[in-house]
Amino acid sequence: MSKNDGISMSVIRRLPRYYRFLCELDERNVERISSTKLAQIMHSTASQVRQDLNCFGGFGQQGYGYSVKGLRDEIKKILGLDRDNRAILIGAGNFGAAIVNHLDFEKLGFRLVACFDNDKEKLGAPLGGLTVRDDSELEGFCAENRVDAAVLCVPKENVGRILDRLYSLGVRNFWNFSHYDIASRYSDVVVENVHLSDSLMTLGYRMNNL
Repeated sequence: MSKNDGISMSVIRRLPRYYRFLCELDERNVERISSTKLAQIMHSTASQVRQDLNCFGGFGQQGYGYSVKGLRDEIKKILGLDRDNRAILIGAGNFGAAIVNHLDFEKLGFRLVACFDNDKEKLGAPLGGLTVRDDSELEGFCAENRVDAAVLCVPKENVGRILDRLYSLGVRNFWNFSHYDIASRYSDVVVENVHLSDSLMTLGYRMNNL
Protein backbone atom coordinates (compact mmCIF):
# COMPACT_ATOMS: atom_id res chain seq x y z
CA MET A 1 0.00 0.00 0.00
CA SER A 2 1.32 3.44 -0.91
CA LYS A 3 1.88 5.97 1.86
CA ASN A 4 -0.28 8.35 -0.19
CA ASP A 5 -3.28 6.03 -0.41
CA GLY A 6 -6.45 7.82 0.60
CA ILE A 7 -5.47 11.17 -0.90
CA SER A 8 -8.31 12.35 -3.12
CA MET A 9 -7.86 12.67 -6.86
CA SER A 10 -8.98 16.31 -6.63
CA VAL A 11 -5.87 17.04 -4.55
CA ILE A 12 -3.62 15.03 -6.87
CA ARG A 13 -4.98 16.84 -9.92
CA ARG A 14 -4.09 20.19 -8.34
CA LEU A 15 -0.43 19.22 -7.86
CA PRO A 16 0.62 19.89 -11.49
CA ARG A 17 -0.83 23.39 -11.18
CA TYR A 18 1.13 24.00 -7.98
CA TYR A 19 4.25 22.76 -9.73
CA ARG A 20 3.69 24.90 -12.82
CA PHE A 21 3.11 28.09 -10.83
CA LEU A 22 6.07 27.40 -8.53
CA CYS A 23 8.33 26.93 -11.56
CA GLU A 24 7.16 30.30 -12.87
CA LEU A 25 7.82 31.93 -9.49
CA ASP A 26 11.30 30.40 -9.32
CA GLU A 27 12.08 31.71 -12.81
CA ARG A 28 11.17 35.17 -11.50
CA ASN A 29 13.59 34.65 -8.59
CA VAL A 30 10.83 34.61 -5.97
CA GLU A 31 12.36 32.83 -2.96
CA ARG A 32 9.40 32.34 -0.66
CA ILE A 33 5.64 32.59 -0.75
CA SER A 34 2.84 32.49 1.81
CA SER A 35 -0.16 30.17 1.57
CA THR A 36 -2.31 33.28 1.02
CA LYS A 37 -0.28 34.44 -1.98
CA LEU A 38 -0.09 30.93 -3.41
CA ALA A 39 -3.84 30.60 -2.98
CA GLN A 40 -4.38 33.82 -4.94
CA ILE A 41 -2.33 32.42 -7.83
CA MET A 42 -4.23 29.12 -7.66
CA HIS A 43 -7.63 30.88 -7.42
CA SER A 44 -8.14 28.95 -4.19
CA THR A 45 -8.03 29.67 -0.46
CA ALA A 46 -5.10 29.63 1.97
CA SER A 47 -6.77 26.86 3.99
CA GLN A 48 -7.19 24.75 0.85
CA VAL A 49 -3.51 25.20 -0.02
CA ARG A 50 -2.45 24.18 3.47
CA GLN A 51 -4.80 21.19 3.46
CA ASP A 52 -3.51 20.05 0.06
CA LEU A 53 0.14 20.29 1.03
CA ASN A 54 -0.42 18.78 4.48
CA CYS A 55 -1.51 15.59 2.70
CA PHE A 56 2.15 15.15 1.77
CA GLY A 57 3.87 16.59 4.82
CA GLY A 58 3.14 20.31 4.83
CA PHE A 59 6.54 21.76 3.84
CA GLY A 60 5.82 25.23 5.24
CA GLN A 61 7.22 27.12 8.23
CA GLN A 62 5.05 29.32 10.44
CA GLY A 63 5.90 32.97 9.91
CA TYR A 64 7.98 32.17 6.83
CA GLY A 65 5.65 30.47 4.39
CA TYR A 66 7.03 28.15 1.74
CA SER A 67 10.40 28.06 0.06
CA VAL A 68 9.46 28.32 -3.62
CA LYS A 69 12.39 26.21 -4.80
CA GLY A 70 12.02 23.72 -1.93
CA LEU A 71 8.28 23.25 -2.43
CA ARG A 72 8.75 22.97 -6.19
CA ASP A 73 11.31 20.21 -5.69
CA GLU A 74 9.10 18.34 -3.20
CA ILE A 75 6.12 18.39 -5.58
CA LYS A 76 8.44 17.32 -8.40
CA LYS A 77 9.31 14.21 -6.38
CA ILE A 78 5.67 13.54 -5.47
CA LEU A 79 4.68 13.72 -9.15
CA GLY A 80 7.56 11.42 -10.10
CA LEU A 81 9.13 13.99 -12.42
CA ASP A 82 12.58 13.02 -11.13
CA ARG A 83 12.22 9.41 -12.33
CA ASP A 84 13.10 7.72 -15.59
CA ASN A 85 9.60 6.80 -16.74
CA ARG A 86 9.96 5.25 -20.20
CA ALA A 87 7.02 5.65 -22.57
CA ILE A 88 6.11 4.56 -26.08
CA LEU A 89 3.66 6.21 -28.47
CA ILE A 90 1.16 4.13 -30.42
CA GLY A 91 -0.22 6.05 -33.38
CA ALA A 92 2.05 8.46 -35.24
CA GLY A 93 -0.68 10.25 -37.20
CA ASN A 94 -1.34 13.98 -37.08
CA PHE A 95 -2.48 13.95 -33.46
CA GLY A 96 0.28 11.67 -32.19
CA ALA A 97 2.89 13.65 -34.09
CA ALA A 98 1.59 16.91 -32.62
CA ILE A 99 1.94 15.53 -29.09
CA VAL A 100 5.50 14.38 -29.72
CA ASN A 101 6.56 17.60 -31.42
CA HIS A 102 5.00 20.04 -28.98
CA LEU A 103 5.27 18.32 -25.58
CA ASP A 104 8.50 18.16 -23.61
CA PHE A 105 8.15 14.63 -22.25
CA GLU A 106 11.40 14.68 -20.29
CA LYS A 107 10.48 17.89 -18.49
CA LEU A 108 7.28 16.15 -17.43
CA GLY A 109 8.98 13.04 -16.06
CA PHE A 110 8.81 10.75 -19.09
CA ARG A 111 11.28 9.66 -21.71
CA LEU A 112 9.71 8.78 -25.04
CA VAL A 113 11.71 5.79 -26.29
CA ALA A 114 9.77 4.63 -29.37
CA CYS A 115 6.89 5.48 -31.71
CA PHE A 116 4.80 2.86 -33.51
CA ASP A 117 2.26 2.90 -36.32
CA ASN A 118 0.77 0.43 -38.81
CA ASP A 119 0.59 2.88 -41.73
CA LYS A 120 3.32 1.81 -44.15
CA GLU A 121 3.67 5.40 -45.41
CA LYS A 122 4.67 6.60 -41.93
CA LEU A 123 7.21 3.89 -41.19
CA GLY A 124 10.79 5.08 -41.07
CA ALA A 125 9.77 8.73 -40.85
CA PRO A 126 11.51 10.88 -38.20
CA LEU A 127 9.41 11.96 -35.24
CA GLY A 128 10.71 13.79 -32.19
CA GLY A 129 14.23 12.48 -32.62
CA LEU A 130 12.95 8.93 -33.10
CA THR A 131 12.04 6.86 -36.14
CA VAL A 132 8.48 5.57 -36.54
CA ARG A 133 8.51 1.79 -36.21
CA ASP A 134 6.12 -0.81 -37.60
CA ASP A 135 3.78 -1.91 -34.82
CA SER A 136 4.70 -5.50 -35.69
CA GLU A 137 7.97 -4.72 -33.86
CA LEU A 138 6.15 -3.98 -30.61
CA GLU A 139 6.73 -7.37 -28.97
CA GLY A 140 10.41 -7.44 -29.87
CA PHE A 141 10.98 -3.90 -28.65
CA CYS A 142 9.24 -4.47 -25.31
CA ALA A 143 11.16 -7.70 -24.79
CA GLU A 144 14.45 -5.81 -25.11
CA ASN A 145 13.49 -2.50 -23.48
CA ARG A 146 11.73 -1.46 -20.30
CA VAL A 147 8.44 0.24 -21.11
CA ASP A 148 6.58 1.85 -18.22
CA ALA A 149 3.70 3.52 -20.07
CA ALA A 150 2.03 3.79 -23.45
CA VAL A 151 0.53 6.87 -25.07
CA LEU A 152 -2.46 5.78 -27.17
CA CYS A 153 -3.28 7.99 -30.16
CA VAL A 154 -5.10 5.44 -32.30
CA PRO A 155 -8.76 5.25 -33.40
CA LYS A 156 -11.08 3.81 -30.77
CA GLU A 157 -11.87 0.76 -32.90
CA ASN A 158 -8.20 -0.25 -32.96
CA VAL A 159 -7.47 0.10 -29.26
CA GLY A 160 -8.69 -3.31 -28.10
CA ARG A 161 -6.21 -5.17 -30.29
CA ILE A 162 -3.28 -2.92 -29.31
CA LEU A 163 -4.29 -2.93 -25.66
CA ASP A 164 -4.31 -6.72 -25.42
CA ARG A 165 -0.82 -6.85 -26.91
CA LEU A 166 0.52 -4.19 -24.57
CA TYR A 167 -1.07 -5.81 -21.53
CA SER A 168 0.45 -9.19 -22.42
CA LEU A 169 3.81 -7.43 -22.60
CA GLY A 170 3.44 -6.11 -19.06
CA VAL A 171 2.47 -2.52 -19.85
CA ARG A 172 0.01 -1.34 -17.18
CA ASN A 173 0.04 2.46 -17.48
CA PHE A 174 -1.72 4.37 -20.24
CA TRP A 175 -2.17 7.97 -21.35
CA ASN A 176 -5.30 7.44 -23.40
CA PHE A 177 -6.52 9.81 -26.13
CA SER A 178 -8.67 7.19 -27.85
CA HIS A 179 -12.00 7.46 -25.91
CA TYR A 180 -11.76 3.69 -25.38
CA ASP A 181 -12.73 2.52 -21.87
CA ILE A 182 -9.50 0.75 -20.96
CA ALA A 183 -10.38 0.27 -17.27
CA SER A 184 -13.49 -1.75 -18.15
CA ARG A 185 -11.29 -4.23 -20.03
CA TYR A 186 -8.46 -4.41 -17.50
CA SER A 187 -9.16 -3.41 -13.90
CA ASP A 188 -5.54 -3.49 -12.72
CA VAL A 189 -4.18 -0.72 -14.96
CA VAL A 190 -3.51 2.96 -14.38
CA VAL A 191 -5.24 5.11 -16.99
CA GLU A 192 -5.31 8.85 -17.51
CA ASN A 193 -8.01 9.56 -20.09
CA VAL A 194 -7.80 12.76 -22.14
CA HIS A 195 -11.05 13.92 -23.78
CA LEU A 196 -10.43 17.16 -25.65
CA SER A 197 -14.00 17.17 -26.94
CA ASP A 198 -15.34 17.08 -23.37
CA SER A 199 -13.20 20.08 -22.50
CA LEU A 200 -14.47 22.03 -25.51
CA MET A 201 -18.09 21.17 -24.72
CA THR A 202 -17.53 22.31 -21.12
CA LEU A 203 -16.28 25.62 -22.50
CA GLY A 204 -19.45 25.86 -24.57
CA TYR A 205 -21.61 25.31 -21.49
CA ARG A 206 -19.75 27.92 -19.48
CA MET A 207 -19.96 30.45 -22.31
CA ASN A 208 -23.72 30.03 -22.49
CA ASN A 209 -24.68 29.50 -18.85
CA LEU A 210 -22.35 31.48 -16.61
